[in-house]
Amino acid sequence: MQIGTSELFLGLAISRAAHSIEEFYFRLFDVFAPARYLSGLISENLALGFAVGNALVVTFAFWTYFFRVRPAVGSATAWIWAWSLVELGNGIGHIFFAVDAGAYFPGVYTAPFLLVFSLALLYWAVRMVDRPLVY
Repeated sequence: MQIGTSELFLGLAISRAAHSIEEFYFRLFDVFAPARYLSGLISENLALGFAVGNALVVTFAFWTYFFRVRPAVGSATAWIWAWSLVELGNGIGHIFFAVDAGAYFPGVYTAPFLLVFSLALLYWAVRMVDRPLVY
């Protein structure tokens, strides 16, 4: 059985959801200033702001899957590129911060999943340059 692009993107979206749960559970917003700042823009209660912000991101990932990638609309490849690059950076960032701290950093457990799915999707996207969408 060959895994297709749609399944890879679904894996990325599920990994993003798991990643958000890990970040929330281990309170990324308490140890990472950008997360604290963005959470504070949504609510004075940082936990609530973080949960709402991440719920929006995860919802957007699944929207992309169900309404762009899965039906293979013309813009699907652009969405795959965008999400893959963002989540690749996210995964690398969490691993970098954990290594730099020499200890656990919220999100580092699920970061490898973001890396695997992002790299697989980027490999697909590079191979698809100048080819019609085939899923």
